[in-house]
Amino acid sequence: MKKQTIQLEKYTAAYTSVGKGTPIIFLHGFFGDSSTLEPLVTIFQEDYHCLSLDLLGFGDSSKPNINYLIEDQVTFLQEFIRILKLNEFYLVGYSYGGWVASAYAIAQSQVEMNHGSEKTQLTTLNKTALKQLVLIAPAGIRDDQFVGRYDHLKPLLWESPLVDFCLGIMLTIAKFIGKDEKIKFIREVRHSLINQPVAKAMISDRLKLEKAIDTVETKIKEITASTLIIAAENDQVIPLWHSQTYENNIPHASLEIIETADHNLIHSHSQKISQLIKQSWLS
Repeated sequence: MKKQTIQLEKYTAAYTSVGKGTPIIFLHGFFGDSSTLEPLVTIFQEDYHCLSLDLLGFGDSSKPNINYLIEDQVTFLQEFIRILKLNEFYLVGYSYGGWVASAYAIAQSQVEMNHGSEKTQLTTLNKTALKQLVLIAPAGIRDDQFVGRYDHLKPLLWESPLVDFCLGIMLTIAKFIGKDEKIKFIREVRHSLINQPVAKAMISDRLKLEKAIDTVETKIKEITASTLIIAAENDQVIPLWHSQTYENNIPHASLEIIETADHNLIHSHSQKISQLIKQSWLS
């Protein structure tokens, strides 16, 4: 799908736009971009206006030299919605995108509370803008088991030609013993990390106990939007209890668990996911 760009207050947002009808904003996962949720977009574009956004620091959106807190992504999303003048929409977030989506819903709910006694047009728009929140294998719950999990990737972030030189030598040797596919994969991961500032910031600095400052488990109880959570039974990336935490703390939430699915459920179970979402929206 062809991307287009729009200039926000400080940054450029890249996104795809297909279909007609009520808008759905799709937010991708940690190592993805707007194309990640294409299997769902392909299904929903027949009846909805599908907007798949490259989050800040991903894909073709701006990649500033910042620490990439979730509040940065929320501001980016808020500006995107404002510039496109979206007064009513669905919001679907997958993995890291689910974290951003839930933080956005928290911010919207706080606006509602701050204007609760004011019967203004602005308040009405804020209350009705988000029709429903859909979180698919959402990240964003504090989990100390993540600390140190990706430390082995840190050498791949070193911006030194020595790393590439060593990988080149390893690849040459590996070809003789039939193990070159593994080294090729490592080189691809390094390329992705070097060109992915959010992953770089997260692995280098954010996965520390003292830096877990923007997880949402203590605030999701403030979300007023109806919320559907879809989890994968065999998810080894985002454990099932994360989704259960969302369900237990969001007032108007329901949880659907897809049996046998893993974290790649967007591609392996897109039909099932779309079915669950449509059923929720029609109920």
